[in-house]
Amino acid sequence: MKDVIQQNKSRIRAIIKKITGSYNEDLEQDVYIKTWRNMDKYKPDEGKFSSWVSALTVNVCKDYFKSKFYHQNADSAEDEIFENLAEAKPLPEEVLTQKERQKIILKAIDSLPKKMRQVVEFYEFEELSYECIAQKLKEPVGTVKSRLFNARKILAEKLKFLQGD
Repeated sequence: MKDVIQQNKSRIRAIIKKITGSYNEDLEQDVYIKTWRNMDKYKPDEGKFSSWVSALTVNVCKDYFKSKFYHQNADSAEDEIFENLAEAKPLPEEVLTQKERQKIILKAIDSLPKKMRQVVEFYEFEELSYECIAQKLKEPVGTVKSRLFNARKILAEKLKFLQGD
């Protein structure tokens, strides 16, 4: 397990930071625990181990946003926002915290059709190239680019309210 941690530590931390907006040691530890517990479920013929760990990391982050702990902290942050609203009137885009925005974005990504969602996760979270994604999915590079383009178009429409337009 020590080798697994050393080989994937920077990737796991980068994914956690990209999704949650900051480094979270508890989430990193959850990833290691879930990796250890689910090691028997990894199938080498379905992709590289690092991709499997990356997907597991994304899922741990998604679970965190659904957790009671997150919601309790978000509620206290909301109370603080409303207290600040009474004192000074911030712009509407300042009211949404970065974590709230990320939660909304993740939910929008989850609502995409599976094939589009996979491409977005591989490209944005695992930072794979078009060619690597095409190899993983056994699809032409053009199909990967097309799915990513269409997914971004759908996400832009669903998330345009975050831009304040």
